[in-house]
Amino acid sequence: MSSQSPHHTLRRRRVFYIPGYDPIHPRRYRELYRTEGRAQAEISGYEIAVSAKSGEGPYGWHVTSVQDGAEVQTDVEVLVWSDIVRDSMARSIPATYWQLACTAWIYISTGVLWRLMQLRKGPVIAALYPVGMLLAQLLAALLMVWGIVAGLGLVIGAMAWIPALGAAYGLMRWFRRIDNRLFAYYLMHDYAHSARLRGAIAPELQARLGEFTDLIEQALEDDVDEVLVVGHSSGAHLGVTVLADLLRRRDGDGPVLSFLSLGQVVPMVSFLPKAHQLRADLQYLSTSSRLTWVDVSAPGDGCAFALCDPVAVTGVSEAEKKWPLVLSAAFTQTLSPDRWQALRWRFFRLHFQYLCAFDRPGEYDYFRITAGPQTLGQRFGGRAPSASRIERAVSKYRSVRP
Repeated sequence: MSSQSPHHTLRRRRVFYIPGYDPIHPRRYRELYRTEGRAQAEISGYEIAVSAKSGEGPYGWHVTSVQDGAEVQTDVEVLVWSDIVRDSMARSIPATYWQLACTAWIYISTGVLWRLMQLRKGPVIAALYPVGMLLAQLLAALLMVWGIVAGLGLVIGAMAWIPALGAAYGLMRWFRRIDNRLFAYYLMHDYAHSARLRGAIAPELQARLGEFTDLIEQALEDDVDEVLVVGHSSGAHLGVTVLADLLRRRDGDGPVLSFLSLGQVVPMVSFLPKAHQLRADLQYLSTSSRLTWVDVSAPGDGCAFALCDPVAVTGVSEAEKKWPLVLSAAFTQTLSPDRWQALRWRFFRLHFQYLCAFDRPGEYDYFRITAGPQTLGQRFGGRAPSASRIERAVSKYRSVRP
């Protein structure tokens, strides 16, 4: 991919956003970009406007922004895999508990859970949360059965089991209905989806990633200055595979290619025994001179492996390693004390803060990166990585071939 001088002003950009494990329609991301972009523009003193996308292709929107005296046109498209997510979540209550047992067994029996705990406690606690919550719900249902049988058993005998089991089933269904507040089933399906093949990529997801690769490759033929791929949460490791496949099959010049990974959870997958492809992709992408890869996270985000270099901790670094540049969004500094206090215990909201406005913005500004007049490489060129990053190899499984 072509490079640009540090002083070249970018005028046109294409952005491909890869969401994490999210069953929601991509219009959610458009509305988030519109409202948070407007808020950041007011804070930071630039202009940004979101309008409808023209033409065919993935769901997206158009952005016009004036920053630092330059007008930039950006087309943002969401690479959708929410249908795959929804299919993976279509499990009955008993099937979800079977997923719980299988997923726990995979992470514990392989030793991966212990290795992950050596990195950051936050995402491991987040992974254990649905296990504890679902077991607590099951215990509540069993206690209800015991209470009803104990209360009615002397009156109607064995027939007491019928209302007891019916009430317990009703309680379990109620827990399922309010999961939009508890997130126990949602998170359990998320971790089970990553772990069910012990890190290998499922055929239906592999096919979808191939479609993503084709779309990005087509964009590299457009008359734009930068093609920027953004991967958030689980979308970060999907972005790694998509871009590694793209670079393996493509030669020649074109727009600047950039990759921004946000709030990544790469070790949850790359540490698994059969994640050979992901480890190979991490290794390949980390040595490429044909893109810029910046990884942004924050210790305040308990759902991400904050400041953990995903290549290094997976144990696949080579001497030629160039990427990623690991940086901190520093929530405690870029959010005012009042704003931080309001958000610090809203773990899932904080996991999306990378896509939102900061009332004390620092170097990281999502809307300058995606709609401003500098490429990712220009914006962070010469920037030193975070001093508190973790780079020691922790994974037990490091093979890049089956």
